[in-house]
Amino acid sequence: MAIDYGEKRIGIALSDPLRMFAKPFKVLENQGKQKFLSDLKTLISQQTVSQIILGYPLGESGQETKKTLEIIKVHKFLLNNLDITITLHDERFSTVDANNELKKMGYNYIDAKKVIDMVAASLILKSYMEGH
Repeated sequence: MAIDYGEKRIGIALSDPLRMFAKPFKVLENQGKQKFLSDLKTLISQQTVSQIILGYPLGESGQETKKTLEIIKVHKFLLNNLDITITLHDERFSTVDANNELKKMGYNYIDAKKVIDMVAASLILKSYMEGH
């Protein structure tokens, strides 16, 4: 499972059982860490998730940003509350790439906004799987 964690929405992507394909799965409204944790526990159980890839937003030159520091806190929170491997993975440009893919598929701005986070999560997962 990959997570594109955002202030308003959280994109979720899953791989197939053979870990060959990354597919957008769903978008959660960000209603706080406890609700996120509850939703995540349900998804982990229902989808038999064995590892989480958490998007790690570095700046263009690889530097840490305000968003990077927020994700470090989310990562620590999840590590303290879940019994599963959680790996940070560079997500630079994932949202830009997701937006470009959605434009190619004919999505308008309003419709793209509803799914962009899960598409970005699938690109994070795809990138991670290609490197492993």
